[in-house]
Amino acid sequence: MKKYQKITKARKILELSEQASMAEIKSNYRKLLSKWHPDKCKKNSDQCEEKTREIISAYKIIISYCNQYKFSFSKEEVNNYLSGKEWWLERFGDDPLWGNQQKPE
Repeated sequence: MKKYQKITKARKILELSEQASMAEIKSNYRKLLSKWHPDKCKKNSDQCEEKTREIISAYKIIISYCNQYKFSFSKEEVNNYLSGKEWWLERFGDDPLWGNQQKPE
């Protein structure tokens, strides 16, 4: 199986969208593991064990990919993730009409 296909399969097992934060990856992993762990699962124990192994394997694949991924710190990429407030200040921070004005003392 090609790397993209392997990662896509792992992403789907962990119920992740095509873009996910590390917090979402960990949250989904914990949620699914909690649901399928043989000690908590109410279904067939063999099915639960198999699903647990599948979830752990998928998580390892995703984490391995994330650890090898090179992050971009370019201005364009960083600006893609500005909050609404940061975006506003970036655009209008020094503008006398729309910017962050301070009252004179």
